[in-house]
Amino acid sequence: MAEDPEQNNPEPDREEDEDAYLLSPQAVARIMYAVDAGDQKLLWEEMEPLHAADIADLLEQINAFDRRRLIELYGTEFDGDLLTELDESIREEVIAILHPEVLAEAVRELESDDVVDLVEDLEDEQQNAILEVLEDSDRVAVRQSLTYPEYSAGRLMQREVVMAPEHWNVGEAIDYMRDQDDLPEQFYHIVLVDPKLHPVGNVMLGKVMASRREVLLSSIVEETFHTIPVNQDEEDVAYAFNQYHLISAPVVDENDRLVGVITIDDAMAVLDEEHEEDILRLAGVGESSLSDKVIDTTKRRFPWLAVNLVTAILASLVIAQFEAAIAQIVALAVLMPIVASMGGNAGTQSLTVAVRAIATKDLTASNVWRVIRRECMVGLINGVIFAVVMGVVGVLWFGGPQLGYVIAAAMVINLVVAGLAGTVIPVILDRIGIDPALASGAFVTTVTDVVGFFAFLGLAAAVLL
Repeated sequence: MAEDPEQNNPEPDREEDEDAYLLSPQAVARIMYAVDAGDQKLLWEEMEPLHAADIADLLEQINAFDRRRLIELYGTEFDGDLLTELDESIREEVIAILHPEVLAEAVRELESDDVVDLVEDLEDEQQNAILEVLEDSDRVAVRQSLTYPEYSAGRLMQREVVMAPEHWNVGEAIDYMRDQDDLPEQFYHIVLVDPKLHPVGNVMLGKVMASRREVLLSSIVEETFHTIPVNQDEEDVAYAFNQYHLISAPVVDENDRLVGVITIDDAMAVLDEEHEEDILRLAGVGESSLSDKVIDTTKRRFPWLAVNLVTAILASLVIAQFEAAIAQIVALAVLMPIVASMGGNAGTQSLTVAVRAIATKDLTASNVWRVIRRECMVGLINGVIFAVVMGVVGVLWFGGPQLGYVIAAAMVINLVVAGLAGTVIPVILDRIGIDPALASGAFVTTVTDVVGFFAFLGLAAAVLL
């Protein structure tokens, strides 16, 4: 007698959560029940309220076996926006699972910038498979975008632009937009162009809708107008959007002709990626994801762990120079980690501020020395405060004032050096073309450890022996 699958795998209760449309554990359980039962209709019902980003999160959270089963059962409901939300580490896997017809329909729904973002990191075979399903005009536009340098405005822009001659009035613009069948799904401005397709201004859609038909578009242009060179680095693009509070900006080629437009959602995505990248690199893990394979994660982390080992050996060599002092005064071994640890934390604080300021272009040649002086003064003040605390601790703990004086002096020295190193090292690395977020941590830690141990043990050897 066949077993009833519902008895072995009962459907989870639909609890009345406050966040009924979010990817709650209950929602995940119901979705996986539908997958286990092979119930496509139920799966569609459970997935329908979810945003593409939530579905992408779900695919990233489950294992490869369940991911394949879910995608195959989901079938024709697979949304093109879902592909753009997926982490790059599993995007190729998902594309390989999709039926060619489902993939074709999903890709056709996307704007050109989303297609470029989707295919630029794929293998040639998968890239060609996606390009082949596009219409001829879209395929040409995407291939053209792929000729621009990676991480440039040309890769970031969308080719679909709503533009109008600068002599048009509001009524002509409205009639034109009503007659078009292929306007972008989302746009914020009408770009005014001269006869040579040079962009000359932006007109907000809100102003168009609020103006009479006879009003010239040129009379209601935005005060802030900024064009983006097609080869400009995407970090500089994101900086411009953030700095000048842009919503969208036209992209121009070397002849200042309009070739595309970048919108705020794409610029802010770059800014978020840069922030995330800086945080990960400060921890020495580079670009990482929870979906990465063990071997890939190991390879990515190994080099900086190796660098950390070398720096730790260097600090140990400094300690080895004072073996005799440590052997005679055991208290030195007890207290010296405190000096190094305080210096390391202070250095990390200055380093984080400096790396972030470099990324946002707030730390420049014009203010670098003022910032360095400020960080050194902060280190000095904190050093004096904690020196008093540790001086008292040293006296009370070990019963003699001299050891308290030594650790107090070493604390001041190391915190001042930490503030100096935490600012100067990332600036120097940035000047010589090395990402300060990736390399600064190891160098700053080495400096604070070596200086901290040398200052404390050196002073102890000179004063106490």
